[in-house]
Amino acid sequence: MTTVALDRLERAIEAVSAVPDPEIPVVSIADLGMVRAVRLAVDGVVEVDLTPTYSGCPATRLIGEEVAAAVEAAGCGKPRVRFLLGPAWTTDWITPEGRKALERYGIAPPRPRGAPAEPVRCPHCGSEDTEEISAFGSTPCKALWRCRSCREPFDRFKCL
Repeated sequence: MTTVALDRLERAIEAVSAVPDPEIPVVSIADLGMVRAVRLAVDGVVEVDLTPTYSGCPATRLIGEEVAAAVEAAGCGKPRVRFLLGPAWTTDWITPEGRKALERYGIAPPRPRGAPAEPVRCPHCGSEDTEEISAFGSTPCKALWRCRSCREPFDRFKCL
């Protein structure tokens, strides 16, 4: 790969990695683990592979548009954006930085697959005295919880 092509690919990767999730703008789609690949195709077009957090996510189209706009704004031309449904997205793909950003935003992050079961900590006060109120939260990938200590409700990412 030439230096010019490598520079273009690096700019495209940086642009895609900075796209915020439209439902949780404090975390990028990269930190959510949605970005599967960014590459230059044989014809020189930037290709971006994304996996939505779930197949029926209403933000999928918007995410694709935002990714395309970011790549174009970085001077890398109009990309080809593909959504891959397999392998299915998992909360294990959320980066440590993404988990911290979710918690700072008031969303309890999911525990990694295989991690020992622990009480869900309140992202507001840190208490482990919490309870699930509803399996359905503000979006389909979250459940609604409440802290018994500070009495604040909060979302928790479902472990998928």
